[in-house]
Amino acid sequence: MNKNRPLFWIIDEEWSDYKLEEQIIYDEFPTAEIKYSSYNYVNDLKSFGENASVIIAQVYADLPKKTISNLNKCRGIALFGGGYDRVDIVEASKKEIPVTNVKNYCKEDIAEYVINAILFSAKPLNEFSKSIFSGKWGFPSISELPHRINKQILLIIGYGRIGSYVAEKALNMGIKVLAYDPKIEPDNRNSIGVDFVSLKEGLQIADFVSIHCNLVKETEHLISKTEFCLMKKNCILINTARGKIVNEQNLIEAVKSKKIRGAILDVIANEPPLGQTAPILEEKNIIVTPHISYLSVESIAELKRRATKNAIDMYNGKIPDDVVN
Repeated sequence: MNKNRPLFWIIDEEWSDYKLEEQIIYDEFPTAEIKYSSYNYVNDLKSFGENASVIIAQVYADLPKKTISNLNKCRGIALFGGGYDRVDIVEASKKEIPVTNVKNYCKEDIAEYVINAILFSAKPLNEFSKSIFSGKWGFPSISELPHRINKQILLIIGYGRIGSYVAEKALNMGIKVLAYDPKIEPDNRNSIGVDFVSLKEGLQIADFVSIHCNLVKETEHLISKTEFCLMKKNCILINTARGKIVNEQNLIEAVKSKKIRGAILDVIANEPPLGQTAPILEEKNIIVTPHISYLSVESIAELKRRATKNAIDMYNGKIPDDVVN
């Protein structure tokens, strides 16, 4: 392998340009070769991908065992994002290929989304505006009086970098914050005033439940029928993590039967929905947004920069802090 001419293979369908990635790569390796593929990269794998020095891939790109086992010269797989559930981590480890995500790059953006979801649930301004056209004004325009935000309880599931930042922002608004994380013992309180509880206890008293854990075998369908039965009838579920952490059919049933008030989801089990149709999109009290909670000018710039730097570090034989295996 020519150390001065590494092959960087970018697999992506999200970005419109790669100027930042190209600049970072060429600054380090002026004669580097960069090739691009869509998620349907089977032919490219045979044509050049098997000899890629490093792969930089979007989190939506599937990198299964069959792909990774055919990599002959790969020194690392760098992902554009926090998730890595579409990469066969076991196979990558067997082949001694480090895999990186980009940790903590969008905590501000996720926190803004969660706070917006809470505020919108209390005061949906667009719905209030529509009531004018029904001849309603003042008190009659509100079907049910909301509680103040500082009277609400938020349960955070997963108290990592993002979950803890969401907690900090919510506390600043006067919201009481509980957290469930299996790594942290219940009945503890941290320095900023978050109470750690069991999942059952938190679900029983929370007005809002916000999910921030990783999708692994243990967390798939973590929130299902049993959990929805524990929740308060006014509870709103917020999910910005991974869709499969929630059993979507159970969620639909819980909302339809009014076991809970509703949900605001930025992630669903199958993304994007084929033909823009899916049962989860049809329930009026479930709001689905197109996985945009992490987006801002600043977050995307950091994501691109760090993923590319991770790729370069792995090619140079360094193990980045973002390594997941």
